[in-house]
Amino acid sequence: MLDTYHRRNAVEKITGLSRSLIYEMMARDEFPRPIRIGRRAVAWRESDIVNWQAQLTSNAL
Repeated sequence: MLDTYHRRNAVEKITGLSRSLIYEMMARDEFPRPIRIGRRAVAWRESDIVNWQAQLTSNAL
């Protein structure tokens, strides 16, 4: 299965999190880390974001 990759702006829209909060949560290992897609570019796997959201939902129950 091929994964879709999202740049930071799309991740902000998908999650509703700000740029600074995304990076703060990554530093605390509470948010998935991006992968390098170019020399100066990173992106997040959609599957990582979906799994993170599912984990939030299951922890809320």
